[in-house]
Amino acid sequence: MREKKRWIDRLDEEDLSFLKRFTLASGSLKAVARVYGISYPTVRLRLDRLIEKIKVIESMEEVGPLEQQFRLLYADGKIDLAMLKVLRKAHEKEKEGENENADSHS
Repeated sequence: MREKKRWIDRLDEEDLSFLKRFTLASGSLKAVARVYGISYPTVRLRLDRLIEKIKVIESMEEVGPLEQQFRLLYADGKIDLAMLKVLRKAHEKEKEGENENADSHS
């Protein structure tokens, strides 16, 4: 049986670095903003995206690998909600086509 990956093992180096800085700053977003030289709202957005990413990772066993990738892209802010929906719909349509082809060959 394959061992389940921990959520922290699925974070990339950038996420881990941010998490380390946040922890070392005792959870102070203002301190993290000073370290990175960016605004408080930007740090807040980064933390919100990391929180979403962790939620997605925690729920990954419920979905397939392509859906996992879509969710991670959304959590990282690389695609918006509209694009997430478009990708999901296209994937569902493709799966339906594969199922129809498999049924016709049986």
